[in-house]
Amino acid sequence: MYKARLKEKYLNEVVPALKEKFEYKTVMQVPKITKICLNRGIGQAVADKKLVDNGVEELTMITGQKAVPTIAKKSVSNFKLREGMPIGAKVTLRGEKMYEFLDRLLNVSLPRVRDFRGVNSKGFDGRGNFTLGVKEQIIFPEISIDKIKGIAGLDITFVTTANTDEESFELLKAFGFPFAKKN
Repeated sequence: MYKARLKEKYLNEVVPALKEKFEYKTVMQVPKITKICLNRGIGQAVADKKLVDNGVEELTMITGQKAVPTIAKKSVSNFKLREGMPIGAKVTLRGEKMYEFLDRLLNVSLPRVRDFRGVNSKGFDGRGNFTLGVKEQIIFPEISIDKIKGIAGLDITFVTTANTDEESFELLKAFGFPFAKKN
């Protein structure tokens, strides 16, 4: 049976290393990534509804899992936004697809970023979760530059079972996250 490469790495390398570093009593205390959430706000969707469909289609191609449109919860007259209007797209990855996406992100997509100096380590939320912003969707090899309507970014959130940012940082670093060096 097929197992994702990073899942094997987690079980064989990351768990023993973190267990030793933080002196956990059992393997179950070692933090793990539970899900990866990708979301994309499409501000121009107020004027053109097709942009949401394009955003959903691109997220689906990037992740290999069907994305869903996000709906406005409140009406905001200054933005010409009505409650119930589609304004973005999101997808949540778990299990094998999550590890596959993480592998592609770390080994293929992030190295394609122009002038890449590492991921900023300020994206932690205090509860062990990490959010990374991507400015251009064209860093993903699944996206054909010829077929896109415009350059847009997206947010990628890594939800972990870690209790602190330090534990989460070490977990992601053990997976091979290219965090930027602090000056």
